Amino acid sequence: MKNALYSIHVDLLDGRSGKGSGVVVFRDGQILGGDAYLFYVGSYMVNPDNRTFKGEVTVMQHTPSPDMSPLFGNQKQPIGIGVSGTFDDHSATMNGTALVGTASQIFRATLRRLANAT
Repeated sequence: MKNALYSIHVDLLDGRSGKGSGVVVFRDGQILGGDAYLFYVGSYMVNPDNRTFKGEVTVMQHTPSPDMSPLFGNQKQPIGIGVSGTFDDHSATMNGTALVGTASQIFRATLRRLANAT
């Protein structure tokens, strides 16, 4: 996974309806990103031999939305997410499971490299 700024587009799976988009930086084992309502912080490890990665992310709401619900709902508490994925030089696909309250939400995200983060 290159140290870079990526666009991220998320779709909920498992029969749930929901989409989200934002930006995220993967740099030296740290993940930082966000969108209009949520921000994400976490860590990851890369296996360069098979071009895979895995990590953990915490999602928190920074701005309430009066007219729409963020991807993981209007949560006041941080949401823990386990992620794993594959990557090439320009993009990545990431799968994850978020624990929202007592329910798990499964999602798939596509990432596209926008700029290198050196």
